[in-house]
Amino acid sequence: MIVRNPVVAGYFYEGRKEALIKRIEWAFTHEHGPGYIPKVSEVRSGESIGFVVPHAGYIYSGPVAAHSYAKLASEGKPEVFVLLGPNHVGAGEIVSVWDEGVWKTPLGHATVDAELAKEIISNSQYARPDKLAHYEEHSIEVQIPFLQYLFKDVSIVPISIMYQVPEISEDLAKSILKASSKLGRDLVVIASTDLTHYEPHDRAVEKDKSVLDKIKSLDPKGLFDVVLRKNISMCGVAPVMTLLYYAVLRGSSGVEILKYATSGDVSGDKSSVVGYSAVRILK
Repeated sequence: MIVRNPVVAGYFYEGRKEALIKRIEWAFTHEHGPGYIPKVSEVRSGESIGFVVPHAGYIYSGPVAAHSYAKLASEGKPEVFVLLGPNHVGAGEIVSVWDEGVWKTPLGHATVDAELAKEIISNSQYARPDKLAHYEEHSIEVQIPFLQYLFKDVSIVPISIMYQVPEISEDLAKSILKASSKLGRDLVVIASTDLTHYEPHDRAVEKDKSVLDKIKSLDPKGLFDVVLRKNISMCGVAPVMTLLYYAVLRGSSGVEILKYATSGDVSGDKSSVVGYSAVRILK
């Protein structure tokens, strides 16, 4: 069996099971978190197409991420999560799909839905089976403990996107929809991104508002344009564009901004911050 071992356990989040569970519960109950430990609904309502979540160290972005995961818990467990992350490491394919085996964290193994992964690849011009992009990449890994905490055994399709342009995101969105429709999968898309990096708090908030406005408008091309025009250091433009294209194809009824905060809100140091958002995309 192919196993992808964790690379940021003990760094971005706690490396021991008991400590990691405490950290996740800390994030849910934090003043910038939802304020409660969610219970997973036994009924699958499936109200959301997907969520935007940050991917920094849990002590900084965990409380914001917890808003998306609390809402996800209230909708019940889907069959599979398609996890979209930016490629920070610069290795691998244009779009790298990990298409077999399991991903390991201190909370156990998350199983890759190989059938869905291969179907996504077969419907895309750019997606390829590739593990190199994933070995040192953190943006997808940090989502998995939250999912495991809520749902125990989870199925995933990890996809790392290197080239962050609208054409590639639109192609990937179409391939996810075709694959899920053919196989009849009940899936949720998780788009991993941080927003403005290492600018003063007030400037980051101003820039990030323009990003969130485009997300609320379900406007992937507009998001790409505003990030370029305002020189916004959002690292996961492609994952979010992919989710937005997918949402438009699915006929989404709207967007809910669950939470926005910066690292300065958590740490108290607002001289140089990173922006984080939790966003829900409705069916």
